[in-house]
Amino acid sequence: LPRVAAARPALETRDFAPFRALRDLPLGMVAHVVYESVDADRPASTSPTVIRDVVRGWMGFDGLLFSDDIGMEALSGAPADRALAVLKGGCDVALHCSGVLAEIDSVAMVTPRLTADAMARWNRAAALKRKAEPLDPAALAAELDGMLAPGVA
Repeated sequence: LPRVAAARPALETRDFAPFRALRDLPLGMVAHVVYESVDADRPASTSPTVIRDVVRGWMGFDGLLFSDDIGMEALSGAPADRALAVLKGGCDVALHCSGVLAEIDSVAMVTPRLTADAMARWNRAAALKRKAEPLDPAALAAELDGMLAPGVA
């Protein structure tokens, strides 16, 4: 479990600033990292203080908020306990990616339906979905090569 000891003002100007700039996006994810100056006892994904005061407050993010993968072993407890912890912390959705059926069942048995606020956030995000446009693999490869070329800033 990563820990960040930086003071909150430093976090706001460096670490959190890019996320604040993206606060109007419809979906976001909270990492399993402890920001000691905000909540020294809990990772951001399970911290009501981080989610309420920083993500929803200072950043102003009002999109659907996912936890990072609860199967990453960054959180303690069984998968169902981890899912409940991130939901209690303020995430709208507990992300579980292991594909292990027993874990999926245990999480599904304890997690409630989306709250009305979370459903409204999901509906706003889903309304932005559009059909994917055809891609030109050669053009994408050339664009990537250009970005990776030496001397390109």
